[in-house]
Amino acid sequence: MDKVKILEKYLPAQAAPLIARWIDYFKCEFKISRNRNSKFGDYRSPYGGKGHRISVNYDLNPYAFLVTTVHEFAHLHTWNEHKQKAKPHGTEWKNNFKKMMQPFFEKDIFPVDIKKAIVSYLDNPAASSCSDLNLYRALRKYDPPKASEAILTVEKIPLKALFKLKDGRVFRKDEKLRKRFKCTEIATRRIYLFSPVAEVELIEGATAA
Repeated sequence: MDKVKILEKYLPAQAAPLIARWIDYFKCEFKISRNRNSKFGDYRSPYGGKGHRISVNYDLNPYAFLVTTVHEFAHLHTWNEHKQKAKPHGTEWKNNFKKMMQPFFEKDIFPVDIKKAIVSYLDNPAASSCSDLNLYRALRKYDPPKASEAILTVEKIPLKALFKLKDGRVFRKDEKLRKRFKCTEIATRRIYLFSPVAEVELIEGATAA
């Protein structure tokens, strides 16, 4: 099937031709990936005989899929220009992300709130990646309704409540440390740091000391 037709299933149709051209121009292996809780997308630089590789989660809404795709292509472009000399989300990457996002701004593809969040994110040197919460929340507003109301984010569940991940592991929500929440895995007593917007399933009525 034609690349454009495939891409139109995952991102706004107006954006598909340009992304298809980037895949060809940069000679990039572009993979639509399974869901990964820890990240929306991934970029791998050429290594071991393989060229540039980008993967993006299949279950993102069209705007999140496009933002993630541009994010990863900006990594690719920055690697081509600077190799390992540039920081992963440093000035060079931000400049490339801004330039590569411009055609989609000109086509007026994004809703106003997402465009505003992207501009704010790019103008904020403290924001290190697409884990920027303002941008994340703007994108998530366009997700389809969840099938299960039990799915929440860590920031929305009570302190000391128990929750579980898709892999079945159970945690207790503890105090907030700067931008993340400290959580204790019940089975191992190990401490993990969770993003406030990490999706979890609340174990109703359960709390732990």
